[in-house]
Amino acid sequence: MEFKHTTVLLQEMIHYILTDFNGVYVDCTLGGGGHSFALSKRLSEEGLLIGIDQDEEAIQAAEERLRGARCKHIAIQSNFSHIDEVLDSLQINMVNGFIFDLGVSSYQLDESERGFSYMNDGKLDMRMDRRQSLSAYEVINTYEEKDLEKIINDYGEERWASRIASFICSKRVNHPIETTNDLVQVIKAAIPAGARRTGPHPAKRTFQAIRIEVNNELEILQSTIEKSINHLKPGGRLGIISFQSLEDRIVKNVFKEMEKDCICPPDIPICVCNHRQLVRRVGKAIRPSAEEIKNNPRARSAVLRVVEKV
Repeated sequence: MEFKHTTVLLQEMIHYILTDFNGVYVDCTLGGGGHSFALSKRLSEEGLLIGIDQDEEAIQAAEERLRGARCKHIAIQSNFSHIDEVLDSLQINMVNGFIFDLGVSSYQLDESERGFSYMNDGKLDMRMDRRQSLSAYEVINTYEEKDLEKIINDYGEERWASRIASFICSKRVNHPIETTNDLVQVIKAAIPAGARRTGPHPAKRTFQAIRIEVNNELEILQSTIEKSINHLKPGGRLGIISFQSLEDRIVKNVFKEMEKDCICPPDIPICVCNHRQLVRRVGKAIRPSAEEIKNNPRARSAVLRVVEKV
């Protein structure tokens, strides 16, 4: 299956991130190379584009897409939480811009064997990086009920988390829950019929929660943003596209903290906190246009936030 993905907020990201045609840019979620390809067309021969992704198939697809690009480019299979190590291995300390697109690619959703989608039947997997051992199968079939409930509640914001966790544990007593369709049927049985008639697909929130747990997505996000800001040159920019409220809340709060200057109480005449502003916001949060959502319904929940290093 060809690695296909419709990149969300493509022109908006490039417009805000690109500040130096000769600069160094890091696409921390390379995917199929959509943002990187658009950026490569704007960079000079002196420019350098570094792409990072956990997914080996995404790396291969992006390398093929960037073949013949005018700028220099490197693709590295790694988790973006290892940004310090990646840049250190390339003997690069400061860069001009970072791109983060936190969405799951269309390819990963549509390829049933990856086990991300509640719409396609396949083995429970959900690993962005297939080299890791923990998959959705282990989460669903080995986690204790209280832990499953917490994950589904915290990461999925699912009101029926307790019932879903209980039904999962009851179902797996006799036989492991092996496929995405098996899990969907358990979730549907757990959620009362009246609650299933409105809103999104009944399995959407639980699948999101399990995916986040498998890939440790929220735990690493804040620290990765902070590391990336440390590697930004003054005037360099960092842009993040998030697709769900938990991620966007983390992004917004981290940016807000980094915007603060002195945080001493107002009655202290001399600053003793040594806290200094690191970034400033660039514009307001950006959302897809109605036309983009019409052409790509998966873009509807996307939010782009950009900050600049001061």
